[in-house]
Amino acid sequence: MLSDLEIAQQATLKPIREVAEGLGIREDELELFGNFKAKVDLEILDRLASGPAGKYIDVTAITPTPLGEGKTVTTIGLSMGLAKIGKNVCTCIRQPSLGPVFGIKGGAAGGGHSQVVPMEDFNLHLTGDIHAVGLANNLACAFVDNSIYHGNPLDIDPYAPSLRRVVDISDRWALGEIVTGLGSGIVRHTGFDITVASEVMAILGLTTGLDDIRKRLGRMVVAYRRDGSPVTCDDLKVGGAMAVLMKDAIKPNLMQTLEHTPCFVHAGPFANIAHGNSSILADMIATKLADYTVTESGFGADIGMEKFMNIKCRQSGLVPDCVVLVATVRALKMHSGKFKVVAGRPLDPGLLQENPDVVAEGCANLEKHIENIRMHGVPCVVAVNRFTTDAESELQAVAEKAKAAGAGWVAHSNVWAEGGKGGTELAEAVVEACEAPNDFKFLYDLDLSIKEKIETIATKMYGAGSVVYEKAAEQAIERFTQLGYDNLPLCMAKTHLSLTHDSKVKGAPTGFEFPVRDVRASIGAGFLYPLCGMMRTMPGLPTTPAGEKVDIGPDGQVVGLF
Repeated sequence: MLSDLEIAQQATLKPIREVAEGLGIREDELELFGNFKAKVDLEILDRLASGPAGKYIDVTAITPTPLGEGKTVTTIGLSMGLAKIGKNVCTCIRQPSLGPVFGIKGGAAGGGHSQVVPMEDFNLHLTGDIHAVGLANNLACAFVDNSIYHGNPLDIDPYAPSLRRVVDISDRWALGEIVTGLGSGIVRHTGFDITVASEVMAILGLTTGLDDIRKRLGRMVVAYRRDGSPVTCDDLKVGGAMAVLMKDAIKPNLMQTLEHTPCFVHAGPFANIAHGNSSILADMIATKLADYTVTESGFGADIGMEKFMNIKCRQSGLVPDCVVLVATVRALKMHSGKFKVVAGRPLDPGLLQENPDVVAEGCANLEKHIENIRMHGVPCVVAVNRFTTDAESELQAVAEKAKAAGAGWVAHSNVWAEGGKGGTELAEAVVEACEAPNDFKFLYDLDLSIKEKIETIATKMYGAGSVVYEKAAEQAIERFTQLGYDNLPLCMAKTHLSLTHDSKVKGAPTGFEFPVRDVRASIGAGFLYPLCGMMRTMPGLPTTPAGEKVDIGPDGQVVGLF
């Protein structure tokens, strides 16, 4: 069996000009990066402004397990399936962070016969957007420290929280917590975040244009004065320079799938420590050009989809026509709590043996995510990403539980093995769902207090019984309320591996106590983000990083990337 990389490398790619032409993008709207990738100029939005918008689909998943659910594989395969049944389609997905590429997860271009290509370019640098984000963020940090060093004319409190530097590598053990300023005399405790979790990345994902990104960068709060008032990038006179660094990164990147359907790859935040969605700009262009736009939100419906609905949709004005919820039989078995996956060891044989009762028990997690989708009033399609070990009795158990929980459609997906052909059943279900009644609604009103919004998300999306706040969180909530930031949506930083704050807890527990450790403000992006449980904003590498397998072959091709 060929590896994902071998399949990608053997693929015949179309010149990106041809892919763009098929979608309706003019050649003068393209900025080529070689033959197979390009940026799209934002002036295209002026040309498309008066045209109708196509259907808009979000792909989410059950709570992730170490086995993988195949959300990106399904997103890409659904798009190819829609093309197979004659629909004009475009995909919009996130650019992967180099942290997971060289860490635990590996690449994020899909897999098997359902990939975005060239997958090496997709997973490694692409057109440099993430580097631009890091430079803009770190330039603001340097301006903060420089202002303090040169007489501190803004009266910045050097010991109050300020913007943290970023790097797009999982480097928690060295950079997660550090001491700076040993050479300047102002010594303080701080740390690094991973670049894709930065506010600049969130701004890239949520901006609607060059003028908008300039304003958002300018109003970023990067420090506080001794009297507690905020210091912005425009106060430091660095907002303009940051916008210059971002002027090319703001343009979405165009690539293609293995079956030559178009795919925008733009912005790259995680959904556990950021808002977890690709860019509004890519979606705005795609929905004007295609009859069906398929995007994905990070991790499960409790975090990535919730942020898609309540942050991204608020700012874009786009409303999803349906949500696709991805699950696998073996992942649902994991959510029964009866199995454990240990890195480096063979799978528990029970995960591969027919057991519909255990699958039905694990479906509690699936049922909760269906409930979360229905709370937003959007039609739900459950996509079962099939494996050869799945038994018909197990698939039937999933279908029965999903329908009883309120899913309107349950479809099987075999896109990893068959590409678009294996996604036609799912595509037909999605077409039907997009025509179904839609009562889209936000989960919470912005005029609720910060605590009321936190408690709404924790109790309704996660199933918590109550919320407890540590002292730092209480102080931050009081400060942000006084500053008038209490009317913003929330971007909860929570583990993706559980509906709770504890990554070890599987299934769908209820009534638990949900802890909030701290709350931070991303005023340029337009949200507050509570830090929940032990969630950190800089990941660490595992015992055996994926990067150990990555190398250059004798012919110059990348090997070991997945």
